[in-house]
Amino acid sequence: GCPKWDWNTILKNTSSWGFAALELRGIQDQMDLPKCAELSGTRLQGTLRDLSAAGLKISDLGSSAQMHEPDPAKRAKYMDEARRFIDLAHELHAPYVRVFPNQFIPGEDKQVTFARISDGLHELGEYAAPSGVVVIVESHGEFRRAEDIIAILEGAKSKNVAFLWDAHHTCVEGEKPADTFARVGKYVRHTHLKDSVPVPGKSKDDRHYVLTGTGDIPVKETVQVLASHGYKGYYCFEWEKRWHPDIDEPEVAFPHYAKTMRQYLADAGVSA
Repeated sequence: GCPKWDWNTILKNTSSWGFAALELRGIQDQMDLPKCAELSGTRLQGTLRDLSAAGLKISDLGSSAQMHEPDPAKRAKYMDEARRFIDLAHELHAPYVRVFPNQFIPGEDKQVTFARISDGLHELGEYAAPSGVVVIVESHGEFRRAEDIIAILEGAKSKNVAFLWDAHHTCVEGEKPADTFARVGKYVRHTHLKDSVPVPGKSKDDRHYVLTGTGDIPVKETVQVLASHGYKGYYCFEWEKRWHPDIDEPEVAFPHYAKTMRQYLADAGVSA
C-alpha cells in the first residue's frame, strides 16, 4: 500500500491517522518479510517495542504462497515460504498468515485442484497449530466465489485454517455481501476492503481503485453485514499501490479510509 515508505514513516503515519494495526505485505522493495532487516535478527525486538510505543499491532502477514501449484518444486518453495511466515508471525505476536488459493489448472478436474489446495492448507494449519498462528486463505485469483471457498476450507479439516474475506473480489464476482457471509461467515477472521470503478471497454475484472466510498463496491454494506454478525476482526484497507502505481498516493488514500471507515463503523454501531 505504501511501497516508498520506510519503517519509521509507516509507524508515524498509520499511528497519526488512527489505525489500530498493520497488515504487512512488504517493506519498501523487500516482499519476503522474514528477510526484512526490521523483522529479523537483533532488530526484531526493537521493532516490537516501536510498535508498542506507536500503539499498533500486526494484524497479519501476507505471504505470496499459492496453494493450487501442481509443480512439486514450485509447491515446495511456496510451502517453505508459508512456514517461514508462520514462524515470523509467532515472533511478532501476529495471529494470522495469508496464503492464496489461487488458480484452476487447465484440463484438471476441479475436485483435484480443490483437494490439492485443501491438503496444503491442512499441512500448514498443522504446522501453525503449536504457535497459535492461524493460516487464512484469501478470496483471490480464480477463487472468488463462496462455494469454491467453502469447498477448500471444509476440505482442509483444520482448526488453524480460516478465511480472509476480500469483499472487493467477491462483489466483483457478482455476490452480495450478505450472501457471501451467509455461506462463509463462520470462517471469516480477517478482511480486505477497497473500492473501485469499472474501466470502460475492459472486462469486469479490470477495475480502477478509487478512494473508499467513491466507487461502486458496497464497502459500507459489507461493514454493516460484518458488524451485524458480531465480527471482531480488523476492517483492513488494502491499497495496491505497488501493483497499480497510477492510483492515489497513500498519503491521500490512507487518511481518507480512516475517516470514512470511522463513520461506517459508527453507523453500524461499532465503536472504533
